[in-house]
Amino acid sequence: MRNLHLYNLAFTSTSPLRHAGAPTPFTQGHARTPKFLIVAILSVAALSAAPPQPPAQTPSETVLRNTGKPLQVPFECAEEELQSVGLLCTEEEPCAIFLELSGIASAGKKLFVAGNLHAQSGTLASILLASDDNGATWREPVKRRRGSALEQVEFYDLEHGWTAGENQYPLPRDPFFLVTSDGGQTWRARPITEDGGSGALQRFWFDTVSHGEMVVDAGKSAPGGRYLDYESETGGEGWMLRSISDRMPVLKKAPPANTETDLRLKVNSAGTAWMVERRNDEKWETAASFLVDAASCKLKAPEAKEPPPMPETVTADSEQEKDYVEEIQLGGPAAKTGKPVPVKKKVSKP
Repeated sequence: MRNLHLYNLAFTSTSPLRHAGAPTPFTQGHARTPKFLIVAILSVAALSAAPPQPPAQTPSETVLRNTGKPLQVPFECAEEELQSVGLLCTEEEPCAIFLELSGIASAGKKLFVAGNLHAQSGTLASILLASDDNGATWREPVKRRRGSALEQVEFYDLEHGWTAGENQYPLPRDPFFLVTSDGGQTWRARPITEDGGSGALQRFWFDTVSHGEMVVDAGKSAPGGRYLDYESETGGEGWMLRSISDRMPVLKKAPPANTETDLRLKVNSAGTAWMVERRNDEKWETAASFLVDAASCKLKAPEAKEPPPMPETVTADSEQEKDYVEEIQLGGPAAKTGKPVPVKKKVSKP
């Protein structure tokens, strides 16, 4: 029998926590409203089933050990990455980098949380954190995707799972899936369509290992309709567009979004840490916590270098003093050419 979890979280002060779940898939996520006005529509092309491929990304070797205090995910203040979202970080005006967690799922003793790292001006990278021991240690099983965010994560059983999101900079576009069939050890990337397109993932659900549904929000001004309803018969390897509508479609086999669950994410009362919690009877227990403030980036200005010395140049004054003067004679050979002919005449030195 499947032990299933669904949980939804909206990270805004005006949106309440939304729960869903037991007994339904090991999953959690939230339906994020796009932050930007999107005027294009996702391509209608269907992606056919693709053969298995190597893992999509190289996992991080960093292991975070839970000592009871909030964990801090590593973030390197790489100049190229910061400038990709228009950040100019200096010693006088450092850039604050924040962790946002939006999805949680379990598979036996394994826990998975998904989200993004962002600054005030934009999203820097997606992040997926995994624990094989109920939250005692954490690692990143998949490489971060620059400019992207993960919105939701779900496990159908101990082996098959999915997490999904989209590229968020400068506008939400190109929704994608990361798929695992080995319990989250490795993940492979799968696009929704071959050509990509504008849109933000709202919600997905797999009711079997192979069958899943998904809704993408293409924006209020999208031609044909705002919401795109997709279906997969290949375990997320490929997706087919079923309908386009201006009304949010209902995933036919998914539980209601407000169904209660045994997992949840929340920010502590001080607003400084994300709490990863499990329900134990009527009590919530903390499995781990992560600092909201991931980094403060300060890039040093490049040191000014002295320009190289100018090469010495030979001037007319530096030439060897001449011991003659030039005279121009009129007539003679010059009459034939029309040009005066200089004649060298010795000058006696005093």
